[in-house]
This record gives sequence, structure tokens and C-alpha cells, in this order.
Amino acid sequence: MVKTDPGRFFEDYAVGQVIAHAVPRTLSGGERALYHALYPARTAIHASDEFARGCGLPAAPLDDLIVFHTVFGKTVPDISLNAVANLGYAEGRFLRPVHAGDTLRAESTVIGLRQTSSGKSGVVWVRTRGLNQRGEAVLEYVRWVMLRKRDPSSPAPGTVLPDLAGAVPADTLPIPAGLDFSRYDFTLAGEPYRLGDYAVGETIDHVDGATVEEAEHMLATRLWQNTARVHFDATARADGKRLIYGGHVISLVRALSFNGLANAQLVVGLNGGTHANPCFAGDTVRAWSEVLDKAETDAPGVGAIRLRLVATKGGAPFRRLAEDGKYLPEVLLDLDYWALMPV
Repeated sequence: MVKTDPGRFFEDYAVGQVIAHAVPRTLSGGERALYHALYPARTAIHASDEFARGCGLPAAPLDDLIVFHTVFGKTVPDISLNAVANLGYAEGRFLRPVHAGDTLRAESTVIGLRQTSSGKSGVVWVRTRGLNQRGEAVLEYVRWVMLRKRDPSSPAPGTVLPDLAGAVPADTLPIPAGLDFSRYDFTLAGEPYRLGDYAVGETIDHVDGATVEEAEHMLATRLWQNTARVHFDATARADGKRLIYGGHVISLVRALSFNGLANAQLVVGLNGGTHANPCFAGDTVRAWSEVLDKAETDAPGVGAIRLRLVATKGGAPFRRLAEDGKYLPEVLLDLDYWALMPV
């Protein structure tokens, strides 16, 4: 009897299918320390228990993207082990803080299917939830991925395209219980800018760059228990290159955005995201942001800022698209998210 699992292919999914993912994972301060070693992450609310307490929280939560990567990694063996590409994200909400000692698991529901015109692959949409040890949802998001077919001659399933929101409405953004920025310490946070200092349409060049190292990417992707073959096996792609995990790029540029957005403390909404072009070891990644929207919340001193975060490997800042509307070849990531910031 064959006991190894080659992973799922496009034909193995059906709309409405629910997949419980293995293996639950208890997070610790070790994940925080290694995350901060891999990326130049410096948001004060994640770095300091005392700063977090000054903002009304019991202790510093783990970085939001630690939670995202952990939950995402749980889904890979069932969703994207045989992926051609991870295509995008939508309707993401970070529902409650996660602290050291919490145990996370994940489950996904298939919400859409479409075979590609070549007949050799198809796109699968899933809605994933991350749950803690109490069964409380800590994260939910939709992603879609292009998967190989096991048998290109197999019949195509009926096309079902999910109706996804263009953005998470500001009045539905989850605010951590007790969060209070009315006594926010701007000096300790690193910059003096509050929500009112940013204008919709403003663009920010985050100045700094970081060259992606093969060893760091391999360590990070293993840390998140992401088993997608294209990240580890140089024979999995025709060009013989290992593809850098898209989440590695997300964390890298979110950290680089500290320079200019140090007070965008907590990511609470993921409106959309596209991995526009592949990233490989040796690429030097830079970032810029555009302010898309601003909103007030009911929490004291807390506002929300909607940002487009763009990762590039060259080219002029503030350019994403060519004249034909397609992404420029130097653009790696286009991420639209909400973050909480003092007003």
C-alpha cells in the first residue's frame, strides 16, 4: 500500500468541500525572535510588552504576519503543494490577537473553480480560517491558486466564480479588545506621524532595500511549515530556480515600510493582493506605499489607514502598471491592506 501523499490536483476539489488541515501548532516567543531576525520588523506594539500595555493590551501580540504565515503554512499540503502559482488574496481579517502559548489550526472551504484555457491546470478559490485552542477564529481570508491537473484529458468541472468584496468595509474592521491609543508614546514608536498627517493619494518611498538570500528564505519557509515544492526543489521549475515564497516578500516589505509608516501598528484587514512577478534569491527588494483611504473607529484614539504596499526589484518608485495595464516586470507584490494607527 502506498502511504505517501503526492498532494491534490485540480480535479480533486469541489465547491463546498471543507478541508481540515494538519498539524496544529503552538506558537512561542521563539517565532517572534526568529521573525525579527529574518525581517527588519520594528512595530513597537509587537516588540514590547510594556508598549502594548500602554495601548490597553495585556501583552505584545505576535506579529500579525506570523499568524498569517502559520495559518497559510498549514494549508499548503492540501491546497498548493502542486501549485503553479499563488495568485491573490481578498477579504482578509485579523480577528483577534495571538499571543505566545496560543495553538493555531486551520480549515478551508472551496468556494470557486475554473479550468484554464489550456486544459492543463485550473484555479481554485478557498476561504481559510485560522482557529486558536478555544476554537475562536483569529484570521480569515480568501486566496486563489493555480494548480496542475493530474490528467489534462479529464473533464473540466463547472466554473464557479466567487463574488468577492473589493475591500473590507472600514466599519467591519476587527479592533482588539481594550485597544486605546489615547496615551500613545510616539517617541518610543519611532515616528511622530498620526492618521491626520497622511492624505489620501499620498505616496511614500520607504527608501531602504534588502537583498533576498536563499538561506534566509529557506529557513523562513520551513519555519512556517510551507511544503510547496517550488520553494525547495530546484527541479520543480523548468528554469531550475527555487521560487521565493510570496509571504516572505510580504513580510520583508511590510518591515521596510516602517520607515514612513512606523505608527501603522496592527494589520487588521487584507483587501487584496497580487504576486505580480516571481522573486528569486539575489533580487534586491524595495517598497513604496500609497494611502488609499482613512477611517475612524470606536476605540479611543484609534484610526484605520488603508494602504497599497508595492514591492519592486528595481525601476522608479510609484509605478506599478505598464501602458497596457499589466504589471511592470520589476513589480513583485501589490498588497492592499488596513492597519490601525493613532489619530
